[in-house]
Amino acid sequence: MNRKNSIDTIDIYNGYWDIVVIGGGATGLGCALDAASRGYKTLLVEQHDFAKGTSSRSTKLVHGGVRYLQQGNISLVLEALHERGLLMRNAPHLVRNQAFIVPNYEWWDGPFYGAGLKVYDLLAGRLGLGASKWLSKEETLERIPTLEPDRLRGGVIYYDGQFDDARLAVNLAQSIDDAGGVPVNYMQVTGLTYSGQMIDGVKLTDTLSGAQYNVRARVVVNATGIFTDDILRMDQPAAAPLITYSQGVHLVLDKRFLKGNTAIMVPQTEDGRVLFAVPWHDRVLVGTTDTPVDRASLEPAPLEEEIAFILKHAAQYMVEDPTRADILCMFAGLRPLVGAGEGKKTAAISRDHHLQVSQSGLVTITGGKWTTYRKMAEDAVDQAALIAGLPENQCPTRKLRIHGWLKNMDPQDPLCAYGSDAVSIRRIIDKDPGMGAKLHDKLPYIKAEIIWAVRNEMALTLEDVLARRTRSLILDAAAGMAVAADTARLMARELGRDSKWLQMQVEEFKQVARGYLPH
Repeated sequence: MNRKNSIDTIDIYNGYWDIVVIGGGATGLGCALDAASRGYKTLLVEQHDFAKGTSSRSTKLVHGGVRYLQQGNISLVLEALHERGLLMRNAPHLVRNQAFIVPNYEWWDGPFYGAGLKVYDLLAGRLGLGASKWLSKEETLERIPTLEPDRLRGGVIYYDGQFDDARLAVNLAQSIDDAGGVPVNYMQVTGLTYSGQMIDGVKLTDTLSGAQYNVRARVVVNATGIFTDDILRMDQPAAAPLITYSQGVHLVLDKRFLKGNTAIMVPQTEDGRVLFAVPWHDRVLVGTTDTPVDRASLEPAPLEEEIAFILKHAAQYMVEDPTRADILCMFAGLRPLVGAGEGKKTAAISRDHHLQVSQSGLVTITGGKWTTYRKMAEDAVDQAALIAGLPENQCPTRKLRIHGWLKNMDPQDPLCAYGSDAVSIRRIIDKDPGMGAKLHDKLPYIKAEIIWAVRNEMALTLEDVLARRTRSLILDAAAGMAVAADTARLMARELGRDSKWLQMQVEEFKQVARGYLPH
């Protein structure tokens, strides 16, 4: 996957693209992969980097959603559980089975949550990951030794999926390329073009070079997540807002706070939210919140009350109470929820996806969640193909292996997330053993991964590499800042950049990274 090749394709191609997808998050990548794999000539453009926004800031779960079952949204749970099963088959190098325990501190917790999770098992059917069951206090503490034992009666164990969201996004972009599509990051849509009353293309600006392009398309898909309304207003300036923004915050802690490999799930805190504490990349990810915010931002910031909420509730379930000083990283993401909720809390607004077509033929797909990205894409491309008058090619993504597909990788292998690409990364080390050196003693990444990201994963900035190709920023923001200069030097050598570029990259990354540190 090479950005120069993608740019050259845009520059020299004078015909109509079958489908142009705006947005390089989970939904847009899914749409472009679906379209390209059906044989449609497909272009995807993203204004920043792939998964820069919401799609790299999730709880890292591929799940049906126990909370949605509690809300009675059976159809969403059924769809998500089915999609969870497909994703585990299609990307086994990235998605794995994760055990969760709902701790029981009241006598009625066991029967109540036990019964609910049995329904969850039944809904999963043949794509289930394991049967839920009740555990005694001793069995519960054996699995989670650092769980608060006072008043603990036992727990209910169940199983869901876990993944690395940004790595999946990169693999989806590579899959688009593999299927003959053209994914491009740092390419902003600045306007729509029309033939009569119907949209027939987009105006693009390369945000790195400033170059401008006019691209013609039989249909345009708006899959921009939290920026959905911006594209809708390009088409219809008076369009009513479609999206309500909800902020979710996560804190990253040292593994000592959650020993063992089992996650904690608290279905309902005192104010009705769900709390997860999940082992991830030898850290603990704790969250999340559901806070209404007024506007979209590429870098939303955790609010003080959100940080305090998570620390307070984590302390209720952990033997060692985490404090602000224990936070290795804190990050926020914005959920694009459809509708104003009519006075409801954002936590109560549906996570179902929403598909609409404007009078000018703009196809908009939004809402939903990572787990259901494939089904969202299938629905959107079905509609887009109809609008564009394209051949009715069947969707193949139910069984489409995502780039890197490889079964039975050792989860302890530091290159496990690369799947079949791990062999190529090891070849880099074979040619230069120094590339096997770790970036930092507190991070699991090696220098060869930086070289691979630049050469093969369209990593163009230091932030691309440290935030999304590796998860250095998320795992330990201070360590990520510490390796910034060395990483930028590796990138500069590969990209042919000078010292001025290097210095600017380090400064820009550190400015972003400071927002991930507890102040």
